[in-house]
Amino acid sequence: MIALAGADKKIHEREYEFILVVASRLGVERVEVEHLFKHPLKAVVAKTELERITQFHRLLLLMNVDDHTHVVEVDALRNYGLQLGIRPEAIEQILSEMNDYEHKMIPSSRLVEIFQRFYN
Repeated sequence: MIALAGADKKIHEREYEFILVVASRLGVERVEVEHLFKHPLKAVVAKTELERITQFHRLLLLMNVDDHTHVVEVDALRNYGLQLGIRPEAIEQILSEMNDYEHKMIPSSRLVEIFQRFYN
């Protein structure tokens, strides 16, 4: 998430706060997050399909949290999605549809529909 937030060479305050919220929910302390910003770790791919889809969704939310979607962020999200094992067709549909929703936030129910279509 930190790498995606910095993809456009600027970490917006809303991106930082979003990362802190996610970290808190995962039991990661603020001081650890700050350390990771200064000393990033190599990405670890989640093992289960649900974990990979959840991580992709978090990255999508992060990309759109500052209301500015840069081309470099979209490309980074696409690449992270592929690294997570997300099917390219699902990624492209999500990127296409996100513009149809307020703040580009696709409802989780719609994401489930997209993933079910490509993973069944």
